[in-house]
Order: sequence, then structure tokens, then C-alpha cells
Amino acid sequence: MTPEITPESVYRNRRQIIKASILAGTSLATASLFETFAPRRVMDNTGQALITNPEDFIYPKPGADEPANSFTDIASYNNFYEFSTSKSAVAQAAKNFKTDPWKLEIGGMVGKALLLDLAALRTIETVERIYRMRCVEGWSMVIPWIGFPLRELLERVEPTSAAKYVAFQSYHDLQQMPDSDSAGIPLPYVEGLRLDEAMHPLTLLATGLYGKTLPNQNGAPVRLVVPWKYGFKGIKSIVKITLTDQQPPTTWSTANPDEYGFYSNVNPDVPHPRWSQAHEMRIGETFRRPTLMFNGYGDQVASLYTGMDLKEHF
Repeated sequence: MTPEITPESVYRNRRQIIKASILAGTSLATASLFETFAPRRVMDNTGQALITNPEDFIYPKPGADEPANSFTDIASYNNFYEFSTSKSAVAQAAKNFKTDPWKLEIGGMVGKALLLDLAALRTIETVERIYRMRCVEGWSMVIPWIGFPLRELLERVEPTSAAKYVAFQSYHDLQQMPDSDSAGIPLPYVEGLRLDEAMHPLTLLATGLYGKTLPNQNGAPVRLVVPWKYGFKGIKSIVKITLTDQQPPTTWSTANPDEYGFYSNVNPDVPHPRWSQAHEMRIGETFRRPTLMFNGYGDQVASLYTGMDLKEHF
């Protein structure tokens, strides 16, 4: 079902709306996403605050000259090869995608494997994150996501000391995705992160955007968002998460390893073999912007890569 579009004026005043309890007309499934927008304090495993001002860290905002893209922008221009290789055709192709019932399996090197349905996912406290998103093709958006930090889920399964990576697998069904035969990439789509990247407070499992449940074309019902990496790392419609001690294969680095690396951090100093990454085109704008190192999140994430050659480990 195509989600109801929330007017942006309503969205931008959502906190007042929530306080006034004007949610009675929404479905229970949507309402469950609104239990709270209050960010939790970011702690390390000793119980100490990781930073001086966790509110600023867990809810980073793009600059004043970077308003969120409209719902129409976000919901009508999509990379989702399982449905179509045409960005403008994905929404129509995905409109009848069935995402309920859904099962998400979390296992591997964990103490407590889990199998979650949508109802269980919706019990996890959600936050709002307005993130820059940069695609390797050179376009970008600013998107107001609804979701929960991936670490919230990983902590529940208790990764073992041997676990070093997190592997992800997306849903794939030729009956629902008939055009995926011509996607030109191996499917089902797979991705991976180092465990410390996955546990970082900015890494999100998104279940909605603009105050509504996630549209099919944006990766419903649950997708990965890693804002300092190129958009293809944000695997959509996730059905399986596996903790492992081996670096997992990823779809694009398997299909074309000379062009797409495992880390895929936004780095304007590492050009794609077929184009520069030094500038980007924000959807809805006329002029190109300089690309920011780590997509502008360097203060939060650069320490993850201390000592690494980011031109070699691209």
C-alpha cells in the first residue's frame, strides 16, 4: 500500500502535533512509530557518555542551507535494482510489493539469535535522524528518516567476542520483482559493515521517513542507513543479518571490484574510475556542491579509520 503523504508543514511541526495527541486518525501500524522521538544518551560499554553533548551527536543536522528534500523527491527518485534500473520507474514497479507479513532473522556469532516480525520491530524505540545521503553516481538528498540505531538490535543478540563483521541480505522474489532478472547484478542483494561501524550510533535501521512508514520504493519495511557511506551501502528490505568473523561479500564489490570497495566511505579525493566524486548535485538544486569528506560526518566517524589508507581501503 502506498503510504499517505504527510504535508511538510505538518511534518515540521510534528513535535507540537505529538504533544497535542493529534494522531488518532492514523493507523496503529503508523502510530507505533511515533512512540517517542527522544534520543537516548549515547554510552559506551562501560556506561560512560561517549561525547560531551550526546544530543548534538545522536541527532546531527545538516547545515542551515540544506533543507530536507520533499517527500516527492525522496519517494520518486530511487535506486532499487530489484524493481527497476530506472530511478524514476521504481515507485510504480514497487507499488504492490507485499511487506507484511515479514521476518527478519538475526544470527551467526551471537549469544541469542532472533527471528523478528514487524510487530516485534515496532517495539524498538524509534528516533528521528535528518541525514545527508550521497550516491556514488553524483546526486544527493537530505532525508528525514524514522528508525532505530542498529546497535539497539545487535545488543539484543549479544555478539560473541569472535564477531568482527555484520552481513546483510535483502529480500528477493522473482514473482514480486520480475524485472530483477535484468538488474545486471547478483541477487539477492548483500552488504556488510565492520562490527564497530554497525555499532556506531549514527548507523540506522530505518522503518519510516517524513513521519510515515517506509515507502516500498525506499526499502520497506526496514533498510540500512549509513550516512557517511555512499547510498548503495544502504541495503533495502532486509530479511537477514548475520554476525561473522570474516569480511562478507557485498553486491557491488562482487559485481565490479575495481569500482566499488567494501568500505565505500564518501571521499572526494578518491574518484570513481568513470567520474569524479569531488562534487555532487543535490536533488532540487541547480548548482553542484563540493562533496564533503565522510559526507560531512567526519567529526563523528573519522576515528573509526585511524591509520587506514582511505585511498587503498575505498
